[in-house]
Amino acid sequence: MTAYIIRRLLATIPVMAVVAIFVFLLLRLAPGDPAALIAGDNATSAQIEEIRQKLGLNLPIWEQFFLWAGDILRGDLGKSIFSNMPVTTLIAQRLEPTLMLTLATLIVAISLAIPLGVIAAWKARTAIDRVVMLFSVLGFAVPVFLAGYVLMYVFSIQLRWLPVQGYRPLSQGLWPSIQSLILPAIALGMTYVALIARITRASMLEVLAQDYIRTANAKGLATGRVLLLHALKNASVPIVTVIGIGIALLISGVVITETVFNIPGLGRLTVDAVLKRDYPIVQGLILVFAATKVIINLLIDLSYAFLDPRIRH
Repeated sequence: MTAYIIRRLLATIPVMAVVAIFVFLLLRLAPGDPAALIAGDNATSAQIEEIRQKLGLNLPIWEQFFLWAGDILRGDLGKSIFSNMPVTTLIAQRLEPTLMLTLATLIVAISLAIPLGVIAAWKARTAIDRVVMLFSVLGFAVPVFLAGYVLMYVFSIQLRWLPVQGYRPLSQGLWPSIQSLILPAIALGMTYVALIARITRASMLEVLAQDYIRTANAKGLATGRVLLLHALKNASVPIVTVIGIGIALLISGVVITETVFNIPGLGRLTVDAVLKRDYPIVQGLILVFAATKVIINLLIDLSYAFLDPRIRH
């Protein structure tokens, strides 16, 4: 098991190295003068030269890369061009809303999707199964922003049960924070409920057709025990995989959801940085998002070894 973990950890190093090279070249190899692109159309020559020196764009590209990579390894993602604040500080300030939204979305998606998928497999080819599959199709079809606006109109504007937009930090209380996350978590979680429920159903149907399940049923074991302890446990590898993929996909969904619900998280920071052409922030966020995806994939791989010991070899 230790050797397996070490192999998986070492495999992440070249992936992050390729990501770092891509992020570095994103600005340097863009058409035109990077400093002029950042400065904007109305910038003077002095302003463009100031940005070029500030970002080290006047140095040879190999020297730029090693200086930049050295800063990254020390945890320095550079400074914002417009606010002159460290990128790490800006990311840290926006981290809580994004983490809370991601956690709330996962809770909504997993707590709904897995039971729905299990029930659909148990009641395969019945009205219940067809209703669950219809819900799954709708979950994929409805865009996040549309679901968000509908939820706001119904539950915030018409019923006045929940706040329309914004985020309440945990420092203002747990319940106000949860209230501000209910609608965005549901809007963002609908797609992942549909995805996880479909995969859970398909994986459960395959397992329920196995001989040992028929043996367990023949012994008179309770249906719930057969479904949860025997079937769901052995169907868990594909389910864990799709949950991990869903977490990685949440990164792109967060950008849209935070914009719709005016949540000051990393998604909003990304949109603002792109609009302002604040490339140090964009580069830092791409690295953070990429590292998050790599870590999630690593955790998924490691979970396989616990769920199915045969994978370790």
